[in-house]
Amino acid sequence: MIPEIIKDAEHKMAAAVEHAREEFAAIRTGRAHPAMFNKLMVDYYGAPTPLQQLATFQVPEARTVLITPFDRGAMSNIEKTIRDSDLGVNPANDGNVIRLVMPQLTEERRREYIKLTKHKAEEARVAVRNTRRHALESVHKLLKEKDVSEDDARGAEKQLEAATKKHIDSVEDLLKVKEAELLEV
Repeated sequence: MIPEIIKDAEHKMAAAVEHAREEFAAIRTGRAHPAMFNKLMVDYYGAPTPLQQLATFQVPEARTVLITPFDRGAMSNIEKTIRDSDLGVNPANDGNVIRLVMPQLTEERRREYIKLTKHKAEEARVAVRNTRRHALESVHKLLKEKDVSEDDARGAEKQLEAATKKHIDSVEDLLKVKEAELLEV
């Protein structure tokens, strides 16, 4: 019973860290990268479709992205989605590709992104701690029903604490890397 609880908790904690990594990738830094477009959904013939499935992305320069749609009929919808997003860019369409030139980040915008990054990191830490809490509740329930011994329960608590610390440290490492990227000019 306890090994399954711990395994499940560690899996959920790892998923929370991975979610934080994906959220951080979507936050724009001074450099252009295709992961910035992961969250964008384009209205493609009436169905919301991820932009990543409708086009290829190239980054020829640090602040330039070329988006080549597979279907030219979707080009205007892709442009509209990018224009309406919170990326702060204005797409230029030459009929074949959509060119995006990312504006230089201002100091104020960098601070906003750092604040957003810290918020996302806190959400990930809370998710990890909630997972620990739920797992501990399961262990305590087993202990109360006398399905496990007190020593086994204490050992499980120690394992859960170690897993929690490991995953929260992972989130902290991701946060430090992202902050350094954002402050880089």
